[in-house]
Amino acid sequence: MDPVKQKLKEVGSKRAEQLKRLVAEHGNDVIQEVTLEQVISGMKGIVALLTDTSSLDPEEGIRFRDYSIPELRQHLPKLKDDGEPLPEGLFYLMLLGEIPDRATVDFISRDWARRAADIPGHAFDVINALPKSAHPMIQFNTAILAMSTQSHFRKAYMEGMDKKDYWDPMYEGVNDLISRLPVIAAYIYRRVFHNEKYIDMDPSLDWAGNLAHMMGYDSEEIKRLMRLYMVLHADHEGGNVSAHTTHLVGTALSNPYYSFAAGMNGLAGPLHGMANQEVMVWLEQLIAEIGDNPTKEQIREYAENTLKQGRVIPGYGHAVLRKTDPRFTEQLNFANKYIPEAPLIKLVRNIYEVVPDVLRSTGKVKNPWPNVDAISGSLLTSYGITEHPIYTVLFGVSRSLGVLSSLIWDRIYGQPLERPSSKSLEWYMKKVGFKQ
Repeated sequence: MDPVKQKLKEVGSKRAEQLKRLVAEHGNDVIQEVTLEQVISGMKGIVALLTDTSSLDPEEGIRFRDYSIPELRQHLPKLKDDGEPLPEGLFYLMLLGEIPDRATVDFISRDWARRAADIPGHAFDVINALPKSAHPMIQFNTAILAMSTQSHFRKAYMEGMDKKDYWDPMYEGVNDLISRLPVIAAYIYRRVFHNEKYIDMDPSLDWAGNLAHMMGYDSEEIKRLMRLYMVLHADHEGGNVSAHTTHLVGTALSNPYYSFAAGMNGLAGPLHGMANQEVMVWLEQLIAEIGDNPTKEQIREYAENTLKQGRVIPGYGHAVLRKTDPRFTEQLNFANKYIPEAPLIKLVRNIYEVVPDVLRSTGKVKNPWPNVDAISGSLLTSYGITEHPIYTVLFGVSRSLGVLSSLIWDRIYGQPLERPSSKSLEWYMKKVGFKQ
């Protein structure tokens, strides 16, 4: 048994017992009153999920196992002292709740490289059967489902096993899947945008560095960027669409491939992971209309016109946050350190100084601040990764770290089938005494 799995078994058995006692002793305690508006407006703010990997505070932002993003960049193991944290270390942190040492991170890197070498050939066959014009997320999700033929969980379940041991084959399947996603993503990227000139993986590289390598970028600068990107997009508590969908499908005891593919279908929506592409479209239209070096007054006018047309300014606002997204801040800090004069970065900085005031002036916007998507595409583009449709796929590769580590914990905790009740509009009107 690998050391990470052994540690997880020890920690998980104690936590599962704590949960069992908690429900037995306090199962009837009332946690939160729910309003009609919360139910009808997308269940925002309703505490109804158990997620250990990360938490989201409206004022503070994301914390991973109680570590802020600046703290992650300080404490997680790196290849070099001045580099970015390795995503393998964040996976371990989300899985076990503690900062790993460098030797453990190196073990995970080697383990994932070993697992990635066994991708079934038919996964590539189904990608190749799709037209190149199919959005990369279609190709990505199709390959994920195709790999489910090797599901450890499905095989173990069909053979029969004690439900308290479900976490074990889930752990194996999750590690298989995470290890292979960079290979699949890079294959799609080279297929669609680089004339099928594929690049083999390099087992000596770390997980994110290997992704950059297989995409065709071997500079240390882009590998460093990819490590940051993979860490920042890894998780965002359990209620966002991709995390909740992965969890929901997993409660049916679906294998990790089915569950993650469902989550990626949610990530592909323009109100979730595809928002980074929406931002780039908006920026390109802005540049086309008023130039690549507009004044702040020109930006203000363009933003106001966007709102007058009944459109949103993509990359601004968030369902939960009420401050600038720390993930935006960390990416901007990265850009200011390494590429401060890049035209798109200058534009993003100027937009940041203008758009919040424009949104506030409407009197309708609860959060006028930028989220992670407001800069992520500009950062990738500034480093030469200019093919916007691949951005959501890269987001998906990163998001696997959080939603799939949570999926393992769902099986450790023995999470039941999720099945909330639903009522008609008439029921709600009667419940609150609404008179037509």
